[in-house]
Amino acid sequence: MRASLTGLDRKTLGLWLLVFFLALAIPTAVLIRQAYSKLKWEAFHQHRLLAEELSVRINGRFSELIHEEEARSFSEYAFLNVVGDPSANFLQRSPLSVYPLASAIPGLIGYFQVDAQGVFSTPLLPQMEEASGTYGISAREREQRLALQNRIRQILSENRLVKGGEAHRGLLEETLVERSQRRDKGVESLAATDTDAPASLSSPAGGGGSAVRKKMEQQVPAQAAFDRLNLAVGMREQENRPKNVAKLGRVEDLKLDDQYQADSGDMPVETAASRAAPAVAKRARKERGALPQRQAVFADETREAMTPLASPVRIELFESEIDPFEFSLLDSGHFVLFRKVWRDGQRYIQGALIAQQPFLDGTINTLFAGTLLSQMSDLIFAYQGDVFSVFSGQPSREYLSSSEALSGALLYRTRLSDPLGDAELIFSVNRLPWGAGGTLINWVAAVIMLVLCGGFYLMYRLGAGQIDLARQQQDFVSAVSHELKTPLTSIRMYAEMLREGWASEENKKTYYNYIFDESERLSRLINNVLQLARLSRNGIQAELKPLHVSGLLEGILPVITSQVERAGFELKLDCKAETGEALVGVDVDYFTQIVINLVDNALKFSAKTDRKFIDISVRLLNNASVQFSVRDYGRGVPRDQMKKIFKLFYRSENELTRETVGTGIGLALVHQLAASMNGRVDVVNTEPGAEFRVCFPVITGESC
Repeated sequence: MRASLTGLDRKTLGLWLLVFFLALAIPTAVLIRQAYSKLKWEAFHQHRLLAEELSVRINGRFSELIHEEEARSFSEYAFLNVVGDPSANFLQRSPLSVYPLASAIPGLIGYFQVDAQGVFSTPLLPQMEEASGTYGISAREREQRLALQNRIRQILSENRLVKGGEAHRGLLEETLVERSQRRDKGVESLAATDTDAPASLSSPAGGGGSAVRKKMEQQVPAQAAFDRLNLAVGMREQENRPKNVAKLGRVEDLKLDDQYQADSGDMPVETAASRAAPAVAKRARKERGALPQRQAVFADETREAMTPLASPVRIELFESEIDPFEFSLLDSGHFVLFRKVWRDGQRYIQGALIAQQPFLDGTINTLFAGTLLSQMSDLIFAYQGDVFSVFSGQPSREYLSSSEALSGALLYRTRLSDPLGDAELIFSVNRLPWGAGGTLINWVAAVIMLVLCGGFYLMYRLGAGQIDLARQQQDFVSAVSHELKTPLTSIRMYAEMLREGWASEENKKTYYNYIFDESERLSRLINNVLQLARLSRNGIQAELKPLHVSGLLEGILPVITSQVERAGFELKLDCKAETGEALVGVDVDYFTQIVINLVDNALKFSAKTDRKFIDISVRLLNNASVQFSVRDYGRGVPRDQMKKIFKLFYRSENELTRETVGTGIGLALVHQLAASMNGRVDVVNTEPGAEFRVCFPVITGESC
């Protein structure tokens, strides 16, 4: 492997590792993305099922309310009803005449009835409002009932469903008298015998079929506005009717991502009722009813008490056909729930007027707010393609100005069942939780990314270190070869001159000294290489012995003195007496090799200086450690290399341009040998030159 790294550099190694990293990271990212997509699909499907179930519940809530209203009889929309057997002549107030209103419909404003002539009435007050006190209605309550009745009339008249103005009272009285006189002949025998109404008096559908009914529908122009309520949206817009409804825009303007819907192949809109039960078409129902004749009621309303009656009241029996309820949105923004009732050849409109937002809050938001969906989705209510309300559990999304502000993924879309078939529920996801599986994948992805990045960083550091080491070893081999070849060549040359007798007597001593010095240098080099081999193979095992500092210096001074003097330098020693008495635990051979290497290093890097001095000093630091210092007066050590020079094979100069000799292992051995004797080595610049300091603990074992 090391041989293969010799041709690489850091940049090439980085590129190869980057390619390898991408080769692993890209497939891993794809797998994690697929896992996320799978979790997202599962979470989307689960929340879609929740949306479907909630839609069924909301649709069921609407169906319950409408079913309760459909169960009401025709006569309940009048103030007075006939109770029990019509022959008992007992009357009571209608359940719809209760005030304040008591109804399960949220936002209910009130009930109303419009007859074939367009005459408006409510079950809140009797036909003769002045006689309301007869039925236990106080003057204050009568004012409140009248105000509510006028409000209902005003809303209907603003939407052009009934006539407005004060002329209603006179029109009401005239119409009641006229119709009572017209019906006397047809219902008198029926009232007397209390038998079923004949087919000729029943609704048109019971006797004449659809053709007769269609003809009769054309004869009620006063109710024509109700027939136009549920026309197609395009046809209604062609009428140029005023649009005062507060809406957020069109459904098609919603910025909802329907990718999941398209991929799953779901229909864009489906009916919520179809998921709960098969759709059953509602048909008109026939009903038998009884009401007091109206002129009798007028006469009785002047009495002081309702029951018992002073004289029998003529009861009018009839059969009616009641159509299913219809639901529509008025231009004023109110909802109207109404039905058409056929009685005695005439059509009546009966229904309820409902405030929009309270109705939606009470039927939709109350169910939606209690579910998990409210925390991660919006529920949009749309009617005939217009967006009217948005329900969300997030406060920041409660106030929206347009449909363009709505964004997210389309979760589920459905229509409500009839009569709310024009209403849609649209669920949009704004934050889809992934659950525990998503958290696990996040952790796995983080761990994989950490392992990949950390692993490849370590691989890069290791590879770069091996590249540097391979180059340093090449430089070391080159340096060792140079260090061995030069002295050997010189020794051989001087030895041949001495053997051949070419040297004079005065030069022989010089040649012998040169041969000796070069041999000493070769010995030191070989010792360093052998020491390095032992260090790499088995590590260093120092044999520590307690010795006085003075004894150490006496043993090493002759060696380093001759070394310094032969190089043309002067040695200076500084050691106080108390310092010389200190005991240190060292290995003598290792200590000698440390000092020789430091002196040799000082001689090499200060060879060209004018101050040919090598200073050796010994100091006692805090009575706990002894510091040996070797100082030269050369160029010093650059700050950025003070830590690097103690690394193995490190040299600050290029081997091809270096000016000094050396192999790059001397200071590394000094550092390793000092550490093996519980010491440490450091270097400081002293201006000029550099000072290498080796610190050993005293015999007490305390570190410096």
